[in-house]
Amino acid sequence: MANVTDLQTKYTKLAQEYSKLRAQNQVLKKGVVDEQANSASLKDQLKQRDQSLRKQEQEMDSLTFRNQQLAKRVELLQEELAASEAKGKKGKNKGDSPSQHGLQTQSVFNEDLRKKIEENERLHIQFYEADEQHKKRESELRLRLEELQRDSEQHQAVVDGLTTKYMETIERLQNDKARLEVKTQSLDREAKECRLRTEECQQQLKRCQAELNRQVKQSSSVIQEKVPFNDTKIIDYNSLNVPAHNRRHQVKARDVSGQALSFLQDLVAALLNFHSYTEQRVHIYPLDSSIELISPLNQKFSQYLHENAAYVRPLEESFLQLHQSITEDTVTILETTPKLKSFADNFSSYTHFLQKILPYQLKSFEEECEAPLCTVALSAKNRELQKDMKRMTSVFEKLQSYINLLALPSVRQDAMPHSSTSAVFTQLAAYLHSLHDATKEMSKHYNQKASLEQELPTVTQKLCTTTDCLLGSLGSLTSSTGKIATFFSNNLDFFTSSGYSPRGSTLTINPLQAENMLANKKKAAAYIQAIKKPRPQSVPYTEALSNRRILTSSTESREGLTQQVQQSQEKIARLEQEKEHWLLEAQLGKVRLEKENQRIADLEAQLAATLAGSPSTQAIITGISAQTLEEAETEQKAAGKETTLCTSLVGMLCTTPTVEHVGDEESREQLIKTHYMARVGELTTQLQISDSKAVHFYSECRALAKRLAFAEKSREALSDEIKEANQKFSNLQDELATIKRSYEDQLSMMSDHLCSMNETLTKQREEIDTLKLGTKGNAKKNKGR
Repeated sequence: MANVTDLQTKYTKLAQEYSKLRAQNQVLKKGVVDEQANSASLKDQLKQRDQSLRKQEQEMDSLTFRNQQLAKRVELLQEELAASEAKGKKGKNKGDSPSQHGLQTQSVFNEDLRKKIEENERLHIQFYEADEQHKKRESELRLRLEELQRDSEQHQAVVDGLTTKYMETIERLQNDKARLEVKTQSLDREAKECRLRTEECQQQLKRCQAELNRQVKQSSSVIQEKVPFNDTKIIDYNSLNVPAHNRRHQVKARDVSGQALSFLQDLVAALLNFHSYTEQRVHIYPLDSSIELISPLNQKFSQYLHENAAYVRPLEESFLQLHQSITEDTVTILETTPKLKSFADNFSSYTHFLQKILPYQLKSFEEECEAPLCTVALSAKNRELQKDMKRMTSVFEKLQSYINLLALPSVRQDAMPHSSTSAVFTQLAAYLHSLHDATKEMSKHYNQKASLEQELPTVTQKLCTTTDCLLGSLGSLTSSTGKIATFFSNNLDFFTSSGYSPRGSTLTINPLQAENMLANKKKAAAYIQAIKKPRPQSVPYTEALSNRRILTSSTESREGLTQQVQQSQEKIARLEQEKEHWLLEAQLGKVRLEKENQRIADLEAQLAATLAGSPSTQAIITGISAQTLEEAETEQKAAGKETTLCTSLVGMLCTTPTVEHVGDEESREQLIKTHYMARVGELTTQLQISDSKAVHFYSECRALAKRLAFAEKSREALSDEIKEANQKFSNLQDELATIKRSYEDQLSMMSDHLCSMNETLTKQREEIDTLKLGTKGNAKKNKGR
């Protein structure tokens, strides 16, 4: 317990001592600071005393020197006085002159001595004043000479830096020129190759067209009769693949476009204010155009900035037209929004405007850095603003490329798949955030620059007001870009969604399907409005398609059927004539058959009667048989004269009414039947051959039509590529010309600046030489005195 109390007492003593020492330490610190201040003041006083002492010593030395001169002068005068007195004494001794003459001489010498002393004092005062003025003038001239030497060194360093910089720029431009010349030569070769390919394609196209026209003329009739139209195999024209109209998607698109329009209007207003206040600032700083003439570079920059409304206003107008084209009764996808192309073109023109004014903006910042009162911190902020302007221009170029990609499907339907569209929207959202970051950094750096400029002594109220307005426009620009980036990121899912797609397919619809969709919507609306009215029963699609095929085939073959009916009527007339002819032949054959039957019966009766007679009857039978044979031969000859010729459409048949063939009706029918069957087989084979040829010609025509379409597409693509190449070539030539012109202007400006600097340096050297000569002359005069 006692130990604890001892420790507490020791601790309290230590705390008290520590507090005392701390208070003493504070007092000592204060005393040390006071002593340091006193020592500094004493040092200053000592320096002043030393300076005054040196001055007094210099004055003392000069006075002693002058006193020595005066003493020597007095000694000389005294010697002269003594000599004159001695001469006076000699004269007085000789008695040549009276004493009055000596007194007069003495008074003259005294007066002369007094005048010499006064003149010496006056000359001493003038000499001292002239010496002081000479020293003062010499110190001023030395300071001015040092300052001019420093300025000349700085200007020489700037000139050397600019010379090296522009020599590097000239070398880089020469390299770029050589590279562009090589590129233009390669583009010329590619253009020549493309021209040759287009000529070959045109010749092939002409040959294909001639061949197709010839084949179409040959197979058009067969196709019209044998191949009816059927649209079930073509997905693009099948009404079952047309999607339903999405009103919710349209309402969302209308709402989103309205919000985007309001944000874009804020962005357009901010850009207009930014460019306008930048133009006002160029006229005020670093040179005020109301007092003195600004540089030609800033004049050109101001002229370009004055045209900013012609590039910024069309952005709002084109997007307003795009918003007005999106309604609840339309189909809003990238393929059906042609107004997006005009907005993309206007955005490209504004991006080209930013690229055009970027070099002038950078040179304007460099001129501000070259101002006499520009500090190091202000130069650093100007360099940061140069980087910010470059970054913002590059971000606008990226946005231009992606907006052009989004506008491309409205011109070419097969330009970009849906997956690429999602990637483009994602990249567009990322670059919008980059634009917001760039404008935010530029606004921050401008605020810092404005705070530094307010500390300068030459800042006017007009410059402060313009800078405040410029900062306000940058703030609104930062706010509008941030709102646009946030809005685009929040609605990115809606932008990347398809909205419309055909049944059983993940592809987007084309404009033809969109038109069919709107037509179906109108029909549905009319159907719902007229639902209470009596309406005809609807027909299924398959039945309507078959009826259409039948109707088309029957319509196409109407002329062929009429020709077939006429031919059939002619055939029926000829067959009627042949029928009558064959009926007559049949009647004659029947008569002849009856006669022959009667003759045969008579002969059989005679034969039966003779068989019962004597053997002498054999000779009679033989005579009778011979007689009958002769009669048969004569009848056959007579019948040979009556040979009939039967002709028909299907063939030709010759008939000879002999005894052997008259009764052979079955063989005759068999011959006619075989003849007709052979003819039918020949016609069937010819029909099959013609059908196969028609199908072959149809497939060839379809293939040639596809090849023709592909050739047309390739020709259009090649022509577009040629146009793009020519446009790129012309753009490159224009850019090269502008770059040459700008660098020539810059070099001329630099040469003028160097000439003016050389003139000022020569003038300064001449002044220095004149001052040196003046100081040397004064020194010689002082030495002479």
